[in-house]
Amino acid sequence: MEPKVMIILGSASDFNVAEKSIGILEILGISYDVRVASAHRTHEKVKKIVEESTANGVEVFIGIAGLSAHLPGIIAANTYKPVVGVPVSVKLGGLDALFAIVQMPVGAPVATVGIDRGENGAILAAQIVGIHDAGIRTKLSKMRREFFFKLKNDEEQLAEKLTGNYYSRHSFEIDELETTKEDDLVESDDTGYPDVAVIAGSYSDIKIAKKTTKFLDKLRITYNTSVISPIRHPKKFEKFMEETKAVKLYIAISGLSAHVTGAVVGFTEKPVIGVPCNIRLGGLDALLSMVNMPPGVPVATLGIDSGGNAAILTAEMLGIGDANIKQELLDFKGNMNCPDN
Repeated sequence: MEPKVMIILGSASDFNVAEKSIGILEILGISYDVRVASAHRTHEKVKKIVEESTANGVEVFIGIAGLSAHLPGIIAANTYKPVVGVPVSVKLGGLDALFAIVQMPVGAPVATVGIDRGENGAILAAQIVGIHDAGIRTKLSKMRREFFFKLKNDEEQLAEKLTGNYYSRHSFEIDELETTKEDDLVESDDTGYPDVAVIAGSYSDIKIAKKTTKFLDKLRITYNTSVISPIRHPKKFEKFMEETKAVKLYIAISGLSAHVTGAVVGFTEKPVIGVPCNIRLGGLDALLSMVNMPPGVPVATLGIDSGGNAAILTAEMLGIGDANIKQELLDFKGNMNCPDN
């Protein structure tokens, strides 16, 4: 059985992070392989692993690295398949690795998750595989319900420790099956819906959203576009998510505290690509808000203002199961490498 996911570590010392990824892939029943190769010390080995794995049917790569962390970028340079990057905290709290992985140039996107978040790297990889595999989507839905029950148990244990005289516990009736229903998962294969929902959190994010849709048009990927804030208009946002539940993935574009991506992942188990915008603080506020998601709800975060890479990553994800999009992607990347472009 050929692996669907290839995990490449920049160093054997990164294995503690890789173990988190492996645990998730084992639970979901997704085949994988694990290799150790350095982008700097064994460049040719990385290239050979990536090129042969791409040819042999690997669908997603996970690159795990710390320090200067060029490994995920080198992987992306040698494949048209999606690459998930997991920065490792070795020095500087992992920020050096995070910035090295996420700030990729146009044409070689890396879907970056939080520092040391190997589990989110694997969940994101599973979501990508699940775009074209209903069985994996069902397993992801079951996993999400298990996260719900874990939090419920944590709350009950916490309640036992609350003994104050004025502590008054109120009972809330909450649907334990908050996650996507199985009939929703089947609907995602409906060809009557666009492939992608592009969401801008504010009209100030429109410039980056237009850059994204311009690239989507070039790649012939169908989409709809909306400007909607989960903070200013929560009920409207919830209705929007219900109406777009059959798309294959979401692109969320936002600056400042960037709550849009977190709100989207709260409503879906499909891949969510996040593009932070430079509104204040050089966009670092939005970047860190998007990438540092808790376990179970990853955002495929790209570099600041990287609208073009969001579209290219979308094509890489959709091209796994769509030959037409795959060809458009290959043609597009080929043209980008021409001297006249």
